[in-house]
Amino acid sequence: MGKLVSTVFVTLDGVHQAPGGPQEDPSGGFDQGGWSFPFGDDDFGRFVTEVIDGAGAFLLGRRTYEIFASYWPRMTDPADPIASRLNTLPKYVVSATLQAPRWSGTTVVSGDLAKEVTALKERTDGELQIHGSGALVRSLLDLRLVDTLHLLTFPVVLGAGRRLFAEGAVPTRFTHRAGRVTGSGVSLQTYDLAGRPEYGSY
Repeated sequence: MGKLVSTVFVTLDGVHQAPGGPQEDPSGGFDQGGWSFPFGDDDFGRFVTEVIDGAGAFLLGRRTYEIFASYWPRMTDPADPIASRLNTLPKYVVSATLQAPRWSGTTVVSGDLAKEVTALKERTDGELQIHGSGALVRSLLDLRLVDTLHLLTFPVVLGAGRRLFAEGAVPTRFTHRAGRVTGSGVSLQTYDLAGRPEYGSY
């Protein structure tokens, strides 16, 4: 059975919206897209490549899928490890409305989320990876279906935009598995889901 592994870019104030470019996702009047770009050094690139190397399939939310599908199919260099995996491995997009996905190798997931994702994990050889897709990640964390979270925290505060963890998230505890900091100051931390929080007092 494959592991469900999520990779999310966030700011110090928890914003995950539109890290990749100004026009990526201006919904809600968000005008600070592309905030991760200044920190994209070699250390950062190596980490992302390491993560992608473990992929057996990709699971994406509708918004992230549309962003990826408008870009990655045009990246055709077979030596590009990210493009080659995204373009050749199976992709699953969670959507109740998408009828005819145009990115080759895409299957729409529209049924019961817990049942469908559990089945995908069971039949994926390697990691079932989620990139971005904050709303989907939150739903799957609440369902206790995420096994590992790569949380990449960038040294910037935006003060606006969609937060990864909003009020009402299911209380969840994680175990720290690995971590390092890039030369440009991005904190790369890997956590395994560990159930509900534990409580006490000092």
